[in-house]
Amino acid sequence: MQETVQTDIKWTENKFYSAEYNEDELLFFQNKDIEKVHNFQKTHRSYTKTPLFQLKHLADYLNVADIRVKDESYRFGLNAFKVMGGIYAVAMYLANRLGERIENLSFERLQSPQVREKLGELTFISATDGNHGRGVAWAARELGHKSIIYMPKGSSLQRLNAIRNEGAKADITELNYDDSVRMCAKLAYENDWIMVQDTAWEGYDDIPLWIMQGYASMGKEIVEQIEESGGQPPTHIFLQAGVGSFAGSIAAYMVQYYRDNPPIIIVVEPDKANCYYQSFLSKEGNREIVTGEMNTIMAGLACGEPNTRAFRLLRQYAKSAFSCNDTITALGMRIYGNPLKGDPRIISGESGAVTLGLVYYLRKLTENNQIYQNISLDSHSRILLISTEGDTDPLHYQKVVWEGHYPNK
Repeated sequence: MQETVQTDIKWTENKFYSAEYNEDELLFFQNKDIEKVHNFQKTHRSYTKTPLFQLKHLADYLNVADIRVKDESYRFGLNAFKVMGGIYAVAMYLANRLGERIENLSFERLQSPQVREKLGELTFISATDGNHGRGVAWAARELGHKSIIYMPKGSSLQRLNAIRNEGAKADITELNYDDSVRMCAKLAYENDWIMVQDTAWEGYDDIPLWIMQGYASMGKEIVEQIEESGGQPPTHIFLQAGVGSFAGSIAAYMVQYYRDNPPIIIVVEPDKANCYYQSFLSKEGNREIVTGEMNTIMAGLACGEPNTRAFRLLRQYAKSAFSCNDTITALGMRIYGNPLKGDPRIISGESGAVTLGLVYYLRKLTENNQIYQNISLDSHSRILLISTEGDTDPLHYQKVVWEGHYPNK
């Protein structure tokens, strides 16, 4: 096991990595199944395919073959990708209550008076740093149901207000993210509410799986956009991980789609909530849980307990894990917001930009041959990044990008 510690990043290879095709785990992320997910999501009137930008000049500057970025700040007008999971999970739950197949339903039908009369008014509950909860609240409101959202201690008031503006009853707790999840699970059990969380545990697996399948449709959009543009498949995908549902779902879709030559998957986390890094570093490779306050500006990734399904996928398919301090994501935010001439400008928030910050750091601010060799990062690399959110906290975004908060040392 190789671990490298530097000022701004820590890195470990994943000794549990295997390229073997795992039929049992990848079964739920087959292209034909994700197509059904995507087809439902597209029935909403506000659906649009988010852009996949090519950063040609940055790729030249960093001496790599290609850099493409999926910009999720355009998703359903909600400035983040999370709604892709929430909208599908809520719809699947309603489909099951109706005894219908999701492929026979549309958003419009689920909004119909007949369905509302049959189901009554339901209450969905979730814990969130902001983006997921806003997506759940939006989906519940759009379908005529209630939502209750709790946020961990230290959450942004701007994100809280955005959730309330979607019609949810929402508050900030005195708990960290994982304890907020446990509190919501208890309230759901006691009040017969529906828990919509991308954190899976024993006895709670269906809804987290549906959320992951909802996220996987972003992978489907990406491969379609690459093929439409005549581009080549990515050799490397850098994926942010909180509980790992987003990273696990994109990794699973890409591994099954590019089965003959799968891309190298790299997990990227905040150093205050680096449960995948700690797990890959451990002797046995079991799920390691990070506890306590997770004081990072990457609020969407401040989760200490891996999703069980996502962990199984990333334990097998991620080549390595990087633990990054806040200066890395601040660097990424500034690069996205101030591109080289000819490249598009991307507004990327704290949890969206850490992967670009890391790529820049690896290519320009460090020379670590062990890292390059482990993940085969070189001038032939075609890198895929997903900016998972825009400026979901505009004031903080300005402090980082305009005023230079969290500078690299």
